[in-house]
Amino acid sequence: MNTPTITTMGASEWFMLIILSILWGGSFFFVGVAVSELQPFTIVTIRVGLAAIALWGIIFTLKMPLPKNLAAWKALLIMGLLNNVIPFTLIVWGQIYIPSGLASILNATTPLFGVIVATLFLPDEKATVLKVIGVIIGFIGVVLMFGLPDDNQNFLAQLAILGATLTYAFAGVFGRRFKTMAIPPIVTAAGQVTGATLLLIPITYIIEGVPSLPVISNETWFSLIALSLLSTAVAYILYFKILERAGATNLLLVTLLVPVSAILLGALFLNEKLDVSHFVGMALIAIGLSAIDGRLWKKARK
Repeated sequence: MNTPTITTMGASEWFMLIILSILWGGSFFFVGVAVSELQPFTIVTIRVGLAAIALWGIIFTLKMPLPKNLAAWKALLIMGLLNNVIPFTLIVWGQIYIPSGLASILNATTPLFGVIVATLFLPDEKATVLKVIGVIIGFIGVVLMFGLPDDNQNFLAQLAILGATLTYAFAGVFGRRFKTMAIPPIVTAAGQVTGATLLLIPITYIIEGVPSLPVISNETWFSLIALSLLSTAVAYILYFKILERAGATNLLLVTLLVPVSAILLGALFLNEKLDVSHFVGMALIAIGLSAIDGRLWKKARK
């Protein structure tokens, strides 16, 4: 039996969303380390390849059932293209030319695109005025946390990140079909990153060739492993579980939380200073998320 899709998230869905934001918040740092030694397609291929190996290891150990029809595997391949190959490559390439803070700001536009795409293609996830207001307030909070970018930032790199966010929005809508296929989230995650790996290997070889793995530093290897296992394998298990239970629009709210996680992780582990603007930005994000959730606002009207 399929789990019903809810439009208002409960405590468990919010908890999974926060954990997912922490895992993805760290990905900008890991990518920032890796791009100093490796090219974009190589990073993305290693990321999804190692994640696929880890996920299939869990699936075979637990003897979980696999999809038995060609349509399911075709859908997983398309999901890998939409949710991994295109956005990961665009983001990694963009981070060569712009800092991770700006990349996080641009990435936070995902819910804006998500609301639009979900309204167009999902009858049960139509946009409401409160949702749109909440997304805009949350995005303003993200901008306050990082500050407005300088004029000399690379325009094409920014456009690449925005292209990635639009692709994420379509991926969230497309991924709703796995619920009706009754495929477990971990199998969906494994199939997606496997499809992405198969698509990326020949592309990476043609464009970038074979990387010189022995000369990669320990710091880069650590970043690649963390990026693959934590920010990809574990993250996508949570991703598909939230998508199954809460829908595409609610899932994409994670990109408003990712900058918060990234800044808090920097303060905790890199001794980065928190300014007043950070706290004001976090407050606005909290207000925006509460508006999108809607429950507190509905109670206030009564």
